Amino acid sequence: MKIRKFASGAALAACCVFGLAAATQAADLPPLSHSLTQQAPKPAPALKLQGLDGRLHDLAQLKGRVVLINFWATWCPPCRREMPSMERLSQALKGEAFSVLAVDVGEDADTIDSFTGQLDTLPTFPILLDTHSRTMQAWKVAGLPTTFLVDKQGRIVASAIGGREFDHPELVRAIQERLRK
Repeated sequence: MKIRKFASGAALAACCVFGLAAATQAADLPPLSHSLTQQAPKPAPALKLQGLDGRLHDLAQLKGRVVLINFWATWCPPCRREMPSMERLSQALKGEAFSVLAVDVGEDADTIDSFTGQLDTLPTFPILLDTHSRTMQAWKVAGLPTTFLVDKQGRIVASAIGGREFDHPELVRAIQERLRK
């Protein structure tokens, strides 16, 4: 059991580092990639987790909203760097039919609180606890950070592996377009 956890953690750490390198090399790419196939967007898997706020958060209850879902961990440098820009995005689209859900993978509330306490601005969006990485597996997350954009119908319309500046004008514009649909 401990070996499996170590191997899984090592694989995620490698993906985290790879994601950073890929994001650095591909700085001219759009902030989130649209589906690479001509197929229609697929329904998002279930996501129902307890948040740091003690409440149960359910993606199904957010139908009718565009939702940015970010899988992350405090030990992942690109995850740590992108958190402030995720809060700026959340604030920029406050009042719109838009939500941010940050899904912490494999850590406890004390670890997350310790990290968020170091930020200049505390996140106002829900931070969800995927302590056993089951939701990460259901969403087929291959590395951290991984971000998904879910449309108002509950379908995944874009995704990205690696760190992002979430308040990048191109990303904000893409989300605003989704809000108008």
